[in-house]
Amino acid sequence: MKGGAVVSGSFLGFDQTYLIDSLQKLGENFVGVTQLPHDTSDEEILRLHNHGVRAVRFNVKRGGSEDLSQLDYFARRVYELAGWRAELYIDSTSLPEIASTLERLPAVSVDHLGLSEAGLKYLLSLVDKGVRVKATGFGKVELDVVKAIREISDVNPDALRFGTDLPSTRAKRPYNHADIELIYHTVDEEQADKVLYKNAMKWYLERS
Repeated sequence: MKGGAVVSGSFLGFDQTYLIDSLQKLGENFVGVTQLPHDTSDEEILRLHNHGVRAVRFNVKRGGSEDLSQLDYFARRVYELAGWRAELYIDSTSLPEIASTLERLPAVSVDHLGLSEAGLKYLLSLVDKGVRVKATGFGKVELDVVKAIREISDVNPDALRFGTDLPSTRAKRPYNHADIELIYHTVDEEQADKVLYKNAMKWYLERS
């Protein structure tokens, strides 16, 4: 594996020790996604940036992160200061409640394909307006993964980026190498390359 993104788990809360240690060991080809309180100082955000952190996560599903009421303020702040993205672990059925906020944010993404079939239509509407999506946690979702990947890719080929979600501690099943093959069997080779690495490189490494 040449590179990737390491996401701080919900149980770690705002403790950055483990994430920074992991990024130092993995090297410069890996980036971090972390949870922070909205009143974190500019100096701390930039310190984390220097360690490779490139996104802040709002974990609505599991907790351990800043409250969603701070999403608009904090997502804009970290983007303007350091070019960071905002990532949400949220069931897509809850997206209509925050859709107007998400549409206005400079760089925001939804984890795990939005988790549920019932909310996929809301997710697709936001994808059409620039929201990105992680194709991760196939063992956590309650939807047709192939259908979701195809429909999201059809709306915006640049929206999806794949991830293993390892160690998948709360998933019904952990990551399997067949998950990568599923991508190749679901979309054409050009789109598969986007989903598997090109879109992620743009998301984390290029400030749009």
